[in-house]
Amino acid sequence: MREFIVEADGGSRGNPGPAGYGAVVCDAATGQTLLEAAEYIGVATNNVAEYRGLLAGLRAAHTLDPAATVHVRMDSKLVIEQMSGRWKIKHPSMKPLATEARGVFPADRVTYEWIPRAENKHADRLANEAMDAGARGERWSPEESLAELESGTAAAAAGAAAPPGEQCPQAPGRQHPRGSDRQQDAPGTTTRGWTSAPDLGAPATLVLLRHGETPLTPQKRFSGSGGTNPPLSDAGRAQAHRVADALAKRGTVQTVLASPLTRTRETAEIVAARLNLDVVVEDGLRETDFGAWEGLTFGEVRDRYPDDLNAWLADPAARPTGGGESFAEVAARIAVTRDELLTAHAGRTVLLVTHVTPIKTLVRLALGAPPESLFRMELSAASLSAVAYYADGNASVRLFNDTSHLR
Repeated sequence: MREFIVEADGGSRGNPGPAGYGAVVCDAATGQTLLEAAEYIGVATNNVAEYRGLLAGLRAAHTLDPAATVHVRMDSKLVIEQMSGRWKIKHPSMKPLATEARGVFPADRVTYEWIPRAENKHADRLANEAMDAGARGERWSPEESLAELESGTAAAAAGAAAPPGEQCPQAPGRQHPRGSDRQQDAPGTTTRGWTSAPDLGAPATLVLLRHGETPLTPQKRFSGSGGTNPPLSDAGRAQAHRVADALAKRGTVQTVLASPLTRTRETAEIVAARLNLDVVVEDGLRETDFGAWEGLTFGEVRDRYPDDLNAWLADPAARPTGGGESFAEVAARIAVTRDELLTAHAGRTVLLVTHVTPIKTLVRLALGAPPESLFRMELSAASLSAVAYYADGNASVRLFNDTSHLR
């Protein structure tokens, strides 16, 4: 019996907003790309676009060989868990799509696996190309695309050859367990964290703690990863104990990660001891390197390096004097770190003990706010913020700059 791998993805620029999907059908034994499908579908949500991608991939596979078995790989935890039967489908827009997808092949010939977004680049590229085409006023008809497949003609919208090097993975041992070892809690189980949502399971919740005060904090001096690496002051240690008590009362934190700098590690160790947890150092959480500005006040930098400071305030790609990090570089580093943590801690509540710029950047990215928003946020020492990340790719800012535990 022939076996196919279907990789599918969908996206919405606005959620809901202009949406599209992409799907790829590959030979499981060789990894050869057999068919591609892509379509701009107008205004829809991410979830609907992902289900449309799944449906297109299954239909294309069925056209190639109705007797085949299919292994579906997607980065949508929602679609994978719902199609595997572990999560209920409640949304009225997704129920008919799921029912239609289940009817393409018999249930015993389709398996599902969640994969990280980085492993689903082929289908993601197709979905984005479809959305780009839609923005230009070009649209594909799914009926025409399917008709072209059924007639044996590989149309550009549904049968283009894959670019060089863009291959599906070969099925290891050609054995696929139903689902994945990266599953979240099934419905009905007790979930831990600050929030949960119907249908999406427990989110990965990043609780963001800025370290306690150092001797430089009250003076408002630049204190990044390239400076003197100051320890906590007595006031900072007291703040860390207070936030530790507050987090212990919540009882939700399951893992503690900290920037490698002294002030964050000291804060994290105080909190972790109260929570009976260990501290894991995560280099990606370090503060910006402020170059020659380290240890200076804003006024001192303005007096000594006015042109560099003006450029830094106006352009996220500008670096501080002396080869520090730009905000754009920090944002790229933080985004990679965030994605790695969300993959490793799906469905869990993780405390990140870090700094002003990483926390503001995580909040900015979650909100989809422009880089200049970093200058419009106030973040106090030992403050708590929180962002929940759901299986559909959406983020929800749940708390920002909470200092109630210090009063």
